[in-house]
Parts: sequence; structure tokens; C-alpha cells
Amino acid sequence: MLKATKTKEGDVKLSAFQFDQDIARRELANMVILHEYPLSIVDHFGFQRFLTSVQPMFKIPTRNTLKSDIMKTYDYERVKTLDLLKRNKGRIAITTDMWTCNNQRKGFMAITTHFVDNEWALQSQIIRFAHVQCPHTSVVLADAMMDCILDWHLEKKVSALTVDNCSTNNAMIPIILDKLSSDSTLLNGEMFHVRCSAHILNLIVKEGLDVINDSIDRIRGSVSYWTASPKREEKFLETVRELEIESTKKLALDCKTRWNSTFLMIRSALIYKNVFPHLRQRDSQYKCVPIENDWVFAKEISDRLEVFFVATEQFSGTKNPTANNYLLILCDIRCAISHWGTSTVEEIRLMALPMAQKFDHYWSEFHGLMVVSTILDPRFKMKIIDCYFPIIYGDRDSGEIQKVQDILLRIVREYEGKLKASSSSSSGEPTLVSSSQSTMYLSSALSATTQMKTELDYYLDEPVIPRDDTFDILKWWNVNASKYPTLHCIARDILAILVSTVASESAFSTGGRFVSPHRSRLHAKTIEALMCTQDWLWNELNVESEFEAFEKEDDNE
Repeated sequence: MLKATKTKEGDVKLSAFQFDQDIARRELANMVILHEYPLSIVDHFGFQRFLTSVQPMFKIPTRNTLKSDIMKTYDYERVKTLDLLKRNKGRIAITTDMWTCNNQRKGFMAITTHFVDNEWALQSQIIRFAHVQCPHTSVVLADAMMDCILDWHLEKKVSALTVDNCSTNNAMIPIILDKLSSDSTLLNGEMFHVRCSAHILNLIVKEGLDVINDSIDRIRGSVSYWTASPKREEKFLETVRELEIESTKKLALDCKTRWNSTFLMIRSALIYKNVFPHLRQRDSQYKCVPIENDWVFAKEISDRLEVFFVATEQFSGTKNPTANNYLLILCDIRCAISHWGTSTVEEIRLMALPMAQKFDHYWSEFHGLMVVSTILDPRFKMKIIDCYFPIIYGDRDSGEIQKVQDILLRIVREYEGKLKASSSSSSGEPTLVSSSQSTMYLSSALSATTQMKTELDYYLDEPVIPRDDTFDILKWWNVNASKYPTLHCIARDILAILVSTVASESAFSTGGRFVSPHRSRLHAKTIEALMCTQDWLWNELNVESEFEAFEKEDDNE
């Protein structure tokens, strides 16, 4: 028997197949980990028959043996991830969010690291799925976080901690900072705390939806009626075909814990607005037919919620940096909300006021590191700040701009000092570093009488590059490392900070995150091994997880 294997060059190579019990057991463990199958799958009669038909020589392991194989895989992958973090030259950002078992008896803290690796690719690696004893106080959570930071030797490398916005997390941050050395954090830890932007956007949208929920009741009632049974769904689709309306999206009833579902419900219903009056003539029990004003209002709501929908998806990315787009997105949203306040539609004006108040409650001042990351985007530099701050802050704009400049200068000086110290300790010869390097690099063509400019001056004085959605900011900074050595190091560290704690499939939810039912019954150590190893294996495969693919497919239906 021959087996086909792919070479590193992508070619297919045929070789003689030789069965190996150990390899087969390892692959079985990987399968259970990746696809969240229950450990009891090895006891399933149908699964046993299938394996016997495929390879009679395979001795199916017991449930305990499978668990042991999973723990060995966890230990092996953990060592690899630990080594990856150890070899990384830059700082490491952390995000954390809480998970709950279905039975509500166990709580877990998922702790994920984010960093730009030595090849200048953004990496996200979970390092703990720690069981946290109740009650989940700030002290308990801080202890769990510090145990993780120390276990993974990150106490001198953490740049920032992104957490959901709640009082417990707010109280946790100073406890953690008190246990870290002040000189091991950026700006003595002043910018250590990053609030989850997706979570705050959820709160802002909820303020607006609470005002207008009654105004879309007839649309919600219609969607509920025509998705209540397969028979009704078929009658709906039959009418769609008769009216020759292109069926691009399925009707979907919204869910109270996922605000985007209301947006998606309205958007899909708008496609079929001419179908509902025809259905009223065919079904006497169908009473809640939307009127024309309902559709006018629905279109208004859909157009306005789209900016939040897109923003939340952008904030929740983990494949590319999100910090550099933070300021532009938030400024666009604040200006949009202000514009809604002048709408001729009363409901829109009523939405705008509480949303603006909620926005200003959390973002009266933008996070310093996020603003710096925007400046370090060569497409933006100071342009966004110069454009939007006068609009948002009015007479206070000059003071806010000065705050940003002060933060930027402090960070540059801090990195210059550390680079100089690092250079001095690694070589006995005096070495020009940071701003001096860039000055020599850039001033070679200038006359000796020209006033010396700093690396930051040169960067800011150069024209911004054209806006392009395909622009790779990490590649740009990697290419320009010798030109801007200090800013290059700052960019590497700050661009790794995520502005959201969760991936896009969970960012719209106001509910919690849950461990699957069959995993919830397992021991906490086993749950952690399964959750961490699942993330590591998917990262190695470099493909999206089944859950992410399912979410995308579901949204496109």
C-alpha cells in the first residue's frame, strides 16, 4: 500500500505505507482536541466499527489512555510555545476573558499573548485556560494573572493588558501593577490597562437599541412568524421566487445577547419587504405586517448600525494589527453619532443622545498607546489627530494634541534609553543608537551646517504614504528598521496590542463564553489542556478553526 505525503515544496511524494500504533494514537488525540469530540468517542460502537474497517491493526485506546495521550500532546505543545515566547525579541501584549462551564460551577480565565515575532508576523498564542475559584474578586483574578505571567517568564516583557470593562477588572489592574517592577512596564505602567473596545461598542449600541426596539416590533414579529416552522419558511421562499426577488440572505430572528443579530435581521428583512404584503393575502393568521414607515425607519437604523458592525469586526481581528486603526474608527463613530442628533427622524435623534453620553463616558480621552500607534502608521501620522481633534474637543483640542505629543516623546525617550543601555552592555565599543543613528542615516546628504533633527522629526516630516487597504504596516516597519531604529522597536511592541479581548465570532455578544457541555464535565486540568492545545494546533495548521468558518458561512447565508 502506498501513501501520499506533501513535501515542503508542495509536491506529492508516494511512499510505502507502514502502520504505526503510536502515530495513530497521537492523531486520534489531535482529532479529539481539534474538533472538540468527547473523550467517550472511543467507546462509541459506530466509531469502533469505522476504525476497524479502516485499519484492523489499530488497537483502540481506552478513555483514560486517550486522556493521557492528550496530556502528553499538551505538555509537548506547551514547551514549544514557551520557547517561542522566550525567543521573541519584543514585548508581549496580553488579553483575557472569562469563560463559564454550562453547569455554571466552574469559571475559567483565558489568557492569550499577542506579539510581533522575529519574522515580523503578528502571533496570538493562548498560554493559560486557568480555573478560577469563586468568587471572582479582583484579588483572585490578579493572583491568577500573576501566576501565569511568572510561570511563563513574562514579568519583564508585558506591554499592556486588554480586559473587558467591568469594576472587577478595573480593580485588578493596580494589583497586578503593584506586583510588577515599575521599570519593566511601559511608562511605569501608566498605559498598561486597555479596555476592550468591542465591549464598549456593545454598550453604546445597546443604549441606542433600548430606545428604538419597539419601533421595529412589526418587522421582528414578521421574521419570527415566517421562520417559526419549515412549512412557513417554504411558503415564504415560494413567494420570493414568484416575485422574482433574488434570495441572497436567509431571514433570521435576532437574539437579545447579540446586538449584531438585530442589524442582520433588519438588513435581510429589507431585501424582502415586498414579500410580506403578498403573504398577508395568503395567510389570514399573519397579522403583524410591517407598514411603509416601518421600512423607512428600518433602512435608517440599518445604515446607522453598519458603522458599528464594521468597527466591531475590525476591532476584533487577530491576524493583523488593530491598534493603528483605533483612533480613526472611534473618531468616525463619534462624528457619526453627533450627526444623528440633527436627523429629521425623531427616533434617530433619541438614539443619538444616550449613545453620545455612553461614548463620552468611556472615551472622553483616547488611550495614549493607541493614539501613538496611529501616529506610527505612515498613512496617518499626525493627520487624523489634526483633522478630528478640533471637531471632537473644540476649544480643548490644542491641550489634547499636546498630551498626545508628550506621550509620544516620553515613549521615544524611554526606548532610546533602553536601546542605548542594551547596546552599551553588548559591546565595549561606543555605538551610535536610536535618534543618532537615524540622524546620520538621513543627514548624509545634508551640509554640515544643517541643524540636526531627531529620528521622530524625520519620520513626521516625511509625507504620508497613500491610503491602501492592502497596506501591510508590519512589513513597512520591518523594511524601514535601519531608517527608524527606535520607532521600529516601538512599532513592534505597540502594534501587537489588541483593542479587543475576543475574536470576531464573539465580539457582538453581550452574553458570556461557555465551555462545551461534554468538556464541562471534565477535570479543570483536562479542560485547560484541551482548550490550550486546540488553539496551538490550529495555529500550527495556519487555518481558521471550524467554528470561525462556520460563523462566516452562517453570516453569509
